[in-house]
Amino acid sequence: MQDIQTIPLSEETQRRYLNYALSVITSRALPDVRDGLKPVQRRIIYTMFSDLRLTPDGRYRKCAKVVGDVMGNYHPHGDTAIYDALVRMAQDFSLRYPLVDGQGNFGSLDGDAAASMRYTEAKLHKIASELISEIRSKTVEWRPNYDGTRSEPVVLPSRLPNLLINGTQGIAVGMATSIPPHNLGEVIEACVALIVDPALESKDLLKFIKGPDFPTGGQVLASKRDLKEIYEAGSGSIKLRGEWELEDQKGRKQSQTLIITSIPYGPTKQSIVEKIGEIIRERKLPQMVDVLDQSTTDVRIEVEIKKDADPALIMAYLYKNTALQNNVQVNLTCLVPTDNPEVGRPERLNLRGCLRHFLDFRFEVVTRRFRFDLDELNRRIHILEGYAKVYDALDEVIRIIRKSEGKQDAAQKLMKRFELDEDQVDAILELKLYRLARLEILMIQEELGEKRKEAKRLEGMLKSDARRWTVVKEELEEIAKAYGDKRRTKISVSSDEPEFDPNAYIVDEDANVIVTRDGWVKRVRELKDASSTRTREGDVVVDVLAGNTRSPIAFFTNFGSAYVAKIVDIPASTGYGDPVQKLFKFKDGERIVATLSMDPRVKPQEENLVAVTKGGYGLRFAMAPHTEISTRAGRRFARVAEGDEIVGVRAAPDDGILVVATADSHALVCDLSEINVLANPGRGVTVIKTPDDVPVVGFTVDEPLVLESDKGKTEEIRPLKKGRVPRGAKGSQVFPRKEKVARVVTPPVSVPQLAAADKPEGKAEGKD
Repeated sequence: MQDIQTIPLSEETQRRYLNYALSVITSRALPDVRDGLKPVQRRIIYTMFSDLRLTPDGRYRKCAKVVGDVMGNYHPHGDTAIYDALVRMAQDFSLRYPLVDGQGNFGSLDGDAAASMRYTEAKLHKIASELISEIRSKTVEWRPNYDGTRSEPVVLPSRLPNLLINGTQGIAVGMATSIPPHNLGEVIEACVALIVDPALESKDLLKFIKGPDFPTGGQVLASKRDLKEIYEAGSGSIKLRGEWELEDQKGRKQSQTLIITSIPYGPTKQSIVEKIGEIIRERKLPQMVDVLDQSTTDVRIEVEIKKDADPALIMAYLYKNTALQNNVQVNLTCLVPTDNPEVGRPERLNLRGCLRHFLDFRFEVVTRRFRFDLDELNRRIHILEGYAKVYDALDEVIRIIRKSEGKQDAAQKLMKRFELDEDQVDAILELKLYRLARLEILMIQEELGEKRKEAKRLEGMLKSDARRWTVVKEELEEIAKAYGDKRRTKISVSSDEPEFDPNAYIVDEDANVIVTRDGWVKRVRELKDASSTRTREGDVVVDVLAGNTRSPIAFFTNFGSAYVAKIVDIPASTGYGDPVQKLFKFKDGERIVATLSMDPRVKPQEENLVAVTKGGYGLRFAMAPHTEISTRAGRRFARVAEGDEIVGVRAAPDDGILVVATADSHALVCDLSEINVLANPGRGVTVIKTPDDVPVVGFTVDEPLVLESDKGKTEEIRPLKKGRVPRGAKGSQVFPRKEKVARVVTPPVSVPQLAAADKPEGKAEGKD
């Protein structure tokens, strides 16, 4: 009978999730501190070196073959994940020191994807051989592969500190790693210093490691104190930006050219060029004229600017508004060795910890290599000693062999006569006749002497830790000499650079913002008649706001959120404009119900605003927070109940009179002072009682509210003539009971007139 156990679902779910999390952490996402590789990278290199013999001096093979062998023999995951890892190891803009030599399209800095694996070919780079060249000397532990048919190394016997020089990124369950690349020469110099003086701390090692060294170059903006804190803690954030230079173009009297010579690590070049082009197209920075990408193997992005423009100020704007400057996270989390050689433990290390673990591993590898070499020498010496024993009795050996019944009989007789063991006898019996010549015998004796001398040297090495550390040090110095190169990323702190001022780049001029019923917005310089502007078929203009291009403009929505942007951020257009969702992150069904210009010349003088919902609730809230630019997600001013929504927002004087009307032709007039001012977003208080299926259709403050019934009748409710009642009442009947309110009659949209302002700079951005 099958054994069935009853286990609580919560316990089993927890157990299985923990197993999954442990598998992701130790077998997929995090690198090993010793060779700096994730399992998929390690398996790719091992397969290419050991199974396919794709050494640096060999030929290329199709990547599909590599991926297939890795997936079938060692890494039972998707072929796409394996190929992506292989491609990244071949990209010189992803790895500081690429490990795979790719032939074909392996992607580009513009973000182009690599060609399919059936088209590309690969073999190992020379530097990758330094990771695995000692694999056959029993230098590392081995484990069975996923199906037990093969063995794979737990870690590669890396001769270089790959974790720091190439870096890595990964996201596991509950933890992540983000290790930036560094310069090989600097890292090895720090390793050598730590060998000479093991007491050195992370702050001392920063004398050798200046900071990250990214393959795309760039400039790290960090002080020595900042870097010290990051490398001592093993985590932090580093600001990285692209570099530029100014180039005068012959024949261009009206302009000059900014040349962007490097970009930060991470963003694609194409995305940066597209963003600069968008800024130019929308005239957010009129001092920029054009952008052109003329990059080949080196980055060269030409930005044409006006002759009188300040290049430093323009770059300050681009650093602020494009990916030419970003923050690189540093998180030195990796797997460190444990008592179980097959499983690593995740740990966040500091700089010294990373180097210490690598050096201790390197010392262990060198020790095991010497021990392996000594064992091989002793085996060879043992065989040679057997040859030496029978050298003076060759005739007797031949006679014994001739009189024997076979190989086994001959072996037994030789072992008894000359006191040999099985290995020595097997070697003698397999000896070719030409090796019996006097010259060959002399060569055997000479080899025996050399092997004994080398064995004695290795024994001395294994007895002396100091001598082995010297070997580690010398081998690291050889690696640095063979593969070291100049630093690509500069480390600096610019204290005299111009400070970013967003208003300094905005053309100071007056403009009009047009808002339509369907939520389309546009900015025009001049507007005489709102009804003559271009709109999409079936759409109408509901508001025109005036103000200076540097002034904020607020959009209030039916979901109780306010979105604030500068007028200059509204796209200039002579067409339909753009949907407001392009500027902000609106939710499904969210729409504009009110707008306000915060230009001091037209901004309401009141300190508070009032909002009324369809369900008859009202609230007052401060205007001041909504004069500041918001994020794309906006900021809340009300918490609307489910199924309810904001009808509109108006300025709210403390002594104002509120007029509210519902769809069943009820109207209520009350004092605004009865509605509380909320310090935080809330639901508000009841203004007018109305059935659930009868919504509020409109309201005004200190102004008449004109209603039109479904019978075509109109009625004007004047706040001063209509009797005021306490809030929360049902209100009085406006039309006969059988008539409903069809719509709120609003006056034609007019173009606001602004007081005289300073003379604007630049040309008009659009007329309508």
